[in-house]
Amino acid sequence: MSESIIPYLLTVVFVSFVINLVIALYGIFARPTLVKKIIALTIFSDSLNSLAIFVGYRVVSGRVPAPPVVVNYTNPQGPAQLAKVAVDPLPQALVLTAIVIGLAVTLFMVKVTMQVYRVYGTTSVRKLERIEHGNRGEEDEGVVE
Repeated sequence: MSESIIPYLLTVVFVSFVINLVIALYGIFARPTLVKKIIALTIFSDSLNSLAIFVGYRVVSGRVPAPPVVVNYTNPQGPAQLAKVAVDPLPQALVLTAIVIGLAVTLFMVKVTMQVYRVYGTTSVRKLERIEHGNRGEEDEGVVE
């Protein structure tokens, strides 16, 4: 592959991450049901994780980035050479942590959504808001001032 096409491809990948994030934010804020909001939030989380991995990528001219492992212990230039070509492991570690936390949060949101559906019979935020306002109105009618 030509060296001149690599920056173009990296730009395309970055722009696609940004577009994916914008679409996910639209789904979070504009969709009326809790299930669609959970799906959009999961897409948003996965896009952010991919973006973090993308930021940790290192372009080394003429070489493929190496894993962050020292393979030549006897050569005194081994660690210095590794520092020049290795990919940063910190974003990878943070993304692994974010994936686990994201899975736990998603499962919690799904469980809460299931419970909301059992109690109210709907997952629509607008209908839930009407139900809540209707319940408040009934409670206020019985109050004598």
